[in-house]
Amino acid sequence: MRRLVALAATLLLSTLVGVPAAQAADGAVYDPVPTEPVASKLGLVLSEYARFPQSFTQPPLEDQRLNRIARINTIMELPDGSGRRAVPDLNGNLYLVENGVPHVYLDVRATFGAPFFSGKGLGQGFGYVTFHPDFKRNGVFYTIHTEDPLLTGAVPDYAQPNVQYHGVINEWTATDPAAGTFSGTHREILRIGFGGRIHGIQEINFNPYAKRGDADYGLLYLAVGDGGVGVGNTDPQNLAIPHGKLLRIDPRGTNAPNGKYGIPVGNPFVGQAGKRGEIYAYGFRDPHRFSWDKATGALYLGHIGEHAVESIYEVRPGDNFGWSDREGRYVFDRTPATPCDRLFPLPADDAGYQYPVAEYDHNPAPGWNCTSDVGVAVAGGFVYRGSAIPALKGKYIFGDLVSGWVFYTEASEMKRGQAPATIHRLNLFTAPGTPIRMQDISGPGSVGDPNRVDLRFGTDRSGELYILAKANGRIWKVTGTRTFAAGPVGTTRGKDTLRPTNWRPVTPSKWQFTGREVILAEAGVERPGPRRPFEYAILTAGPVLSSVEIKANVRLDTPVEITNRDVIIVFGYRSDTEFYYAHVSTDNTILPHNGIFKVNNADRERLDYQWNGRSRGANPAITDSDYHQVRVKHLPATGEIAVYLDGSKDPLMTARDTTFGSGRVGFGSFDNVGRTNSFQVTGTPAA
Repeated sequence: MRRLVALAATLLLSTLVGVPAAQAADGAVYDPVPTEPVASKLGLVLSEYARFPQSFTQPPLEDQRLNRIARINTIMELPDGSGRRAVPDLNGNLYLVENGVPHVYLDVRATFGAPFFSGKGLGQGFGYVTFHPDFKRNGVFYTIHTEDPLLTGAVPDYAQPNVQYHGVINEWTATDPAAGTFSGTHREILRIGFGGRIHGIQEINFNPYAKRGDADYGLLYLAVGDGGVGVGNTDPQNLAIPHGKLLRIDPRGTNAPNGKYGIPVGNPFVGQAGKRGEIYAYGFRDPHRFSWDKATGALYLGHIGEHAVESIYEVRPGDNFGWSDREGRYVFDRTPATPCDRLFPLPADDAGYQYPVAEYDHNPAPGWNCTSDVGVAVAGGFVYRGSAIPALKGKYIFGDLVSGWVFYTEASEMKRGQAPATIHRLNLFTAPGTPIRMQDISGPGSVGDPNRVDLRFGTDRSGELYILAKANGRIWKVTGTRTFAAGPVGTTRGKDTLRPTNWRPVTPSKWQFTGREVILAEAGVERPGPRRPFEYAILTAGPVLSSVEIKANVRLDTPVEITNRDVIIVFGYRSDTEFYYAHVSTDNTILPHNGIFKVNNADRERLDYQWNGRSRGANPAITDSDYHQVRVKHLPATGEIAVYLDGSKDPLMTARDTTFGSGRVGFGSFDNVGRTNSFQVTGTPAA
């Protein structure tokens, strides 16, 4: 937990100016990752690849988050050279996709009948499929599905108390591996009982880069969650059971306790008393997705946190990732008497745990009920090693499965034992070049929770990327990249932009125009009408501009001790109640601050993509008393708006809006003071 009911005001203020991991009076950490993901100028171009039909849970769902068009979970290419892609739907169908057209290859739900269970828990049902690397010859593949223990007579090989469902691994052998629909046999190789309805077996997979003769070839990895039985659960630290572990087994072997699979001799705990030989790494809550970097062999795993930290780990044999002793890089407090989960700094003698190589936190809304779900969960991805998109080379692409935000880190920065890698938020574009968000393209036609994207990632054999959304059952291929707001603004330059007679302020008595500086010397006050900046001055010289770029050196004269201080850059100005503005502030924790806004004859509306919908926007823009260059670029034809700080090539904030196609520019604030000593304007005169 990052926020306690009562926090000292001074601690809160210190957090806003970047002090890491601010603590409450009892030492608890309430903002474990103070820095937000940073905006990137880079954007992914998405081209729709396939659509899937509506599917339904068995039994009928009890949670609207399961009410999706199609609960598709991944996409992968069969390792047989056919080019076919496989897509599992949690509600039961295994699809093969050829030339963008899906058809049912295997109905897993029908195969297992009444015990098949997908009506409770976000990961329940037919969760994953993976194909043996020699599938072309042997026709072997593996699935994970869940069953209701009350409707099956099967007994788990391993189980927690009070079993709520079984996670079952099956091996399938196709009579004809090249056939378009499955015909053949199957056998169960492992069954695990879980004491809760969530955090089961999330992914099963082979290392796709292991070659015949390598020690890892043909070994099956299983990401097994902790069962979701509560924060006091110590099973992930118990090496006698598989819960909360990454397992590695030989599915074609027989030396396991049940005789249905093998235990590789190279596993880290083989032969050790009281420890399961299947365990490859441990200390997981919900190990959701994992993948290997083709270039380095590194294994990266996306781990869904409790109420605080979403993590990417690099996994090596024998690693302990800490849950539930640790969440992220903090001590996790499991004290039952505590009303909310809390995090504490690591002890000086900390040892034995591995910590994230990339991380972000939940940042709940003020007044959040700390026993509830914030709605943040990492969707692990892939290091791009394809050839079609050079700009992505070496980037680990992942995201947040709820919001649909797509991120990257540089794989070269993800180093164990070092500071976490910087997380960059990617822009997204349609194939024609329109900026979008995943919610824009996953929402139409979705059911249940329309704001929940249910984002997933996949790759083909060439390493090219795909993005999936359960919300509307669609898959997009990443077909290229674009730079946000890269278009030209024109060549008309503003002249005499600091001349006093070229400015029209709202309240002239509050301003000073020296010829070298434009100074808002007295704070503005709220005026009648819609909520909007209190005080600003409009540059009246030169033509009204459509596309425009503003470069302004600005200083916030309000003392740095006041964290909600701000100045604004106005653009697209049509009237006192019709304009855009970029708000740059020390404070990024409330909706009106540090963002891109529109006033359109109504209270100002936040437009930028950086606001998380709860409590955080872009990282604080200006935290000192120095001059800073703020660059605002507006391209009305596409609606792209980008705000840059101090010469950065990556924007601080981005947005898209097409309401105002032209207007004038200006400078001001709400109720603070500040100045500009350079105000350069370049653009295209409006028609």
